[in-house]
Amino acid sequence: MSAGTYTPAPGAAPLWRMIGAQAALETRMLLRNGEQLLLTVVIPTLLLVLFSTVDVVETGGGSRVDFLTPGILALAVLSTAFTGQAIATGFERRYGVLKRLGVSPLPRWGLMAAKTCSVLAVEALQVLLLVVVALALGWSPRGGLPGAALLLVLGTAAFSGLGLLLAGTVRAEATLAAANLIFVLLLVGGGVIVPLERFPEAVQSVLGVLPIAALSDGLRALLQHGTGVPWGDVVVLAGWAVAGLAAAASFFKWE
Repeated sequence: MSAGTYTPAPGAAPLWRMIGAQAALETRMLLRNGEQLLLTVVIPTLLLVLFSTVDVVETGGGSRVDFLTPGILALAVLSTAFTGQAIATGFERRYGVLKRLGVSPLPRWGLMAAKTCSVLAVEALQVLLLVVVALALGWSPRGGLPGAALLLVLGTAAFSGLGLLLAGTVRAEATLAAANLIFVLLLVGGGVIVPLERFPEAVQSVLGVLPIAALSDGLRALLQHGTGVPWGDVVVLAGWAVAGLAAAASFFKWE
């Protein structure tokens, strides 16, 4: 036996490996949580089927499913990256899970990166399911898939940062109430189901800079109208992503 074969080699794993392991764990936890799956998968799918088949919402002419699908895709990002993640992280913080992670070599921004990666993995399944359902309902996208992918990634980063900021600074019970309330408000006033043009002009200018409105309008411009990349919406989402992630990294508390 050579010398040093069983000599301990203490030290942290490479950062990319720590983030990958934490992201895999976060993804498994998200997929095992029935309540989260109800919020992130079932509700957007039901809304897509309901409002596409029942003439309840005025969509400004054209096919209802063509108008609704981009908005529902944006809603899926909101439900997973913001609402679901904020609630789950808030209770992890309350029960001391994050406190234990805080003494590990994984930095705060590494935890946020891992959670964002796990959200992207779940969203890929969401988008696949919603696209299949929408196509079955007669959806006919007009292209712009690379631009749509860019918007979805930026939207995920923006909502992930905001969700982690909420979960890392507010008590779990308050996070639960605030995340659900914000979800409902943005569902109604974020251009997901009701076009922003239906709101008063003074309100439209405010709603138009919200990340959910930028994501919905950007996806709708690409997938429904077949226009070029909506750079204005890209800039809005990028700004929210940078601000949200930076604020979360600065103010997030492990306990």
